[in-house]
Amino acid sequence: MNFQPSLCRNESEVESKLIVQYLLPQLGYPPNTWHQEVAFGSIRLDFLAFATQVLPFVLDANSPLSVVFEAKSPRENLDSHVRKLQRYLTQLQVRYGLLTNGKEIRIYHRKGKRTELIFQCLGDEVSDRIDEIRQLVGRDSLKHYIPQKAKFLSSSDRERSQTSRLSLPEDESITIKLSNSRQDTLDSSEAKQINQVSRKYFVKIIAVYHNKGGVGKTTTVVNLAAALRKQGKRVLVVDLDSQANTTFAAGLVKFDDEQFDDIKDSNIYHVIDSRSKYSIPEVARTSQFCDPEFDIIPAHISLMEYERKLIEIEPAKKRLYDKLKQIDDRYDIVIIDTPPSLNLYARIALITADYLIIPSDLKPFANEGLKNVKNFIEDIDEFREMLGKSSLNILGVLPSKVSTNKKFRDYTLPNREKVIRERYGFELMTSRIFEREDLAKSVDNMMTVGDLDIPDPKSIFDYKPDSQAAEEFEILANEVTSKVGL
Repeated sequence: MNFQPSLCRNESEVESKLIVQYLLPQLGYPPNTWHQEVAFGSIRLDFLAFATQVLPFVLDANSPLSVVFEAKSPRENLDSHVRKLQRYLTQLQVRYGLLTNGKEIRIYHRKGKRTELIFQCLGDEVSDRIDEIRQLVGRDSLKHYIPQKAKFLSSSDRERSQTSRLSLPEDESITIKLSNSRQDTLDSSEAKQINQVSRKYFVKIIAVYHNKGGVGKTTTVVNLAAALRKQGKRVLVVDLDSQANTTFAAGLVKFDDEQFDDIKDSNIYHVIDSRSKYSIPEVARTSQFCDPEFDIIPAHISLMEYERKLIEIEPAKKRLYDKLKQIDDRYDIVIIDTPPSLNLYARIALITADYLIIPSDLKPFANEGLKNVKNFIEDIDEFREMLGKSSLNILGVLPSKVSTNKKFRDYTLPNREKVIRERYGFELMTSRIFEREDLAKSVDNMMTVGDLDIPDPKSIFDYKPDSQAAEEFEILANEVTSKVGL
């Protein structure tokens, strides 16, 4: 079996096609000896493989030998991720780390508090050199490991090797916390034996906001959520827009008559209005918009009539934030859709969030709206400071609903992006979401039940997974996870 680097276009495909489908089987690790999305406090490993199965998994000086596998996008330079991998190995007492972007494979070895590069090859060489890799980090080799100096680096490779002197308390030990995506692969008796460590609040909360409507905000929210779920992240979407477009797009509006409306009595309004009732788990629903599914707190058109009441309740501005903190171990990422206005609900979203994405079609009216967005953020940051929160972290303006016309892409788009930086002072995200027919059709998908046509929206990944739109949202998800540290 040969590996072809050209098959990996993004980080998700490096994980699935190189690590899961090729390296782990070739190195002798069956599914019950490796785990994906493993959390240790603020550290999150892509993959952790064990030479021996010992439950519970406690990492200390006497732990079973193990290997960390870290995957990056083919567009990423591995040099910028070396120190983080070395820190993981040192702090977690893991001997080996394999770092790859598909185009290149590196193996690092920890000796005490130092790490060194011991193997390096190109992605298209990995099939020819798999025996060398197997001798270093293969399961059978690690079962009978006797420390010895690695012999696989050329002199030029050694000159490029890097070392780390990060300190670790000698008596420190850590127990693995597995994410839901891999926890499900353990049987119930094994799962009960795994000790889960307490962790700091690290769920990432992202607001998607622009005070100009029609810029692709809802499409961005639901398909970004779907892309993150495809990566194994646990995702909650919060709809704070009284138009409830995200609630509709996520497939929660299945009723044809308002008397069957099952959202009006349990939605985001109730979460904000009540201090002690309507917790996140009580109100959140599972959306079938994509597979795997994400959770969503729905909105309702009645939000409009309740806004005046909520304005008079000062604590209401931070109740969503407080309730999300209560379930910080349930999700990896929360995405908040917002109304295209400067109203209370937009304010609540930006008070609650850690990060902000500003989708924009970059047209003149949307650009003019960025002045209001900037002033609004400054106002919000002042309130956040009163709560002891840091300023909102702006991930950037996301070009969305961009025309696919070649002349527009080659000439007009770069000029419009330049205006965003120079005139409005916002950085742009590197991802771009183009206006594509597949994307529109996926959200407008319908199903027939008897004589009724019922909305049955699908994510772009479930509607047309090989489309250019799906690839664009994969790229966006990778950029977001990189920027927020997931």
